[in-house]
This record gives sequence, structure tokens and C-alpha cells, in this order.
Amino acid sequence: MTTDNRIGAYLRARRELVRPEDIGLPTLGQRRVAGLRREEVALLAGISSDYYLRLEQGRDHNPSVQVLESLARVLRLDETATAYLIGLAAPQTARRVRRRRTQTVPPGILHLLDTLSVPAFVEGRYFDVLAANDLALAFSPNLQVGVNRLRAIFLDPAEQALCPNYELAMAHMVAAFRQSVGADTDDPRFVELVGELSIASESFRRLWARHDVQVREGSETPMHHPLVGDLTLHKERLAIGGDDGLVLVVYHAAPGTGSAEKLALLASLAAPVSAPDPAPASAPTPARRA
Repeated sequence: MTTDNRIGAYLRARRELVRPEDIGLPTLGQRRVAGLRREEVALLAGISSDYYLRLEQGRDHNPSVQVLESLARVLRLDETATAYLIGLAAPQTARRVRRRRTQTVPPGILHLLDTLSVPAFVEGRYFDVLAANDLALAFSPNLQVGVNRLRAIFLDPAEQALCPNYELAMAHMVAAFRQSVGADTDDPRFVELVGELSIASESFRRLWARHDVQVREGSETPMHHPLVGDLTLHKERLAIGGDDGLVLVVYHAAPGTGSAEKLALLASLAAPVSAPDPAPASAPTPARRA
């Protein structure tokens, strides 16, 4: 997706994913294009075919919100994807105001991590791990500070083995990553990460080309840990502070379940072994009287 035609690339990708029968159009004969034709999108959105062509080709960068909402309806975009499309059309100056630089975890959150008895970590808007507690490190080596979660799921077989549904996890993470970055696609960190994964992973290239958008949300997650076996955990994602993109991620299990027992076992295995207390000095033996 080029930085000067974000809207066109997004519209084209989403148009190709909508089947005519999805929106009640007849499918007569063999179609030479995937998804909808440009003329069909324009007709259903109530705009001219020439204007829609200009949007896809990047010759019009200032569509109204009303036009974008009409296109979103035709392309069957949900609320999150519609907001993303409208954000792509925001003026460049407005996008610069929203951009973030170095992300710092608040001291209070760092203290909270240390008090939690379940795996927990903080990730930034580019899915870099910024902080983690000891149990998170025992849960996965890819939860240590500095690891990028997106890179790990696509390039590390050990991370994929931890997640039985890793292909579904890949799709969700790519969609959430696109939503997290928004229109800041000229950010150096974004360019570096997408470029690296596009070269190294065919799966990433395929998913990235779909232009799916999804909010980072909690979910029930099946896992396979090499030490404790299969378990099902709830993964909660809690936004930290304002609009800086920091998220606190916490894994926990339903009380009284086998997964809770396995998580407790993992915590005991990860607990540091403390040195035994020194034995108390023996009391002196009373002197015998002659």
C-alpha cells in the first residue's frame, strides 16, 4: 500500500472480497474480476463510476464522510473498518498530530505487573513487548521485553506450537495491527516491520493484502505449553492511559478448572528457589558439676 494512495488500495482490496451474491446481485455468466466490479460498487453507493475510479486510482484524496460511509455499507465494513477508512481520508496534518513517538510504561503499571499472580505484559501500538512479569516469561520466552509479538507468531515455530490455532491468531493479529497503526503508515517502525514480514512470510503477505481491520480485544485462547500441556486461558486486553496505544495483556483461567491448576503449577515451577534459612545455633551444653 503506497503512502499516497491509502484509500484506493483499501477500497480495491475490500471490493475484491465481496461476492455479488453477498449483496443480492445476480451472478450471470463468468466474471473476470474477483469480488465486485467498480461500476457495481459505484452504483450501489450512489456515486458515479468515474468518481469511484478516481478514488481507487488515487486521483481524489478528499472524499466526504458521507461518500465513505456509503462505500463502507456496500463493502460490508463493520464499525471498526468504517472508522479506519474514514481515518485514511483525514488530512495529513491531522494524522501527524495523532502520531506517537517513544512509548513508556507508567510506573504504576510496572508495579501492578509485579503484584499479579498470572502471566501479564504490556505491548505497544506496534505489538512490541514493553514490560512483562516473571510468570509471563515462564509462559513464553517471546514475552520478554523487546520481542515483537507480530514477528514472533509469523517467524518463530516455538510460538506457533504454543498456539494450536496459530493461523487464526495470525489473521486476528494482522487485522488488529492495521487498526492500531491506522493511517500512520509512513512511520519508520511500521515500514520496517511490514517490510521485514512481507519478505519473510508468505502468510503475512496474504493476510496483509486483505486489509482486514479489527480492534484488539480479549478472547478465550487454547494453548499448549511444553511444561504443563493443554490449557484454555482467557486473554484480557486493557487499554492503558489515553490514546497512546499501550495495552495491558493478562492471561487467566476460570477458577476450579484444570487450566487453573496447570497455570498454578506453571507459577510454582517459575518461582525462584530461595536459599534455606540457616539452622539456629545449638544451645551450649550445661557444664556438669563434679
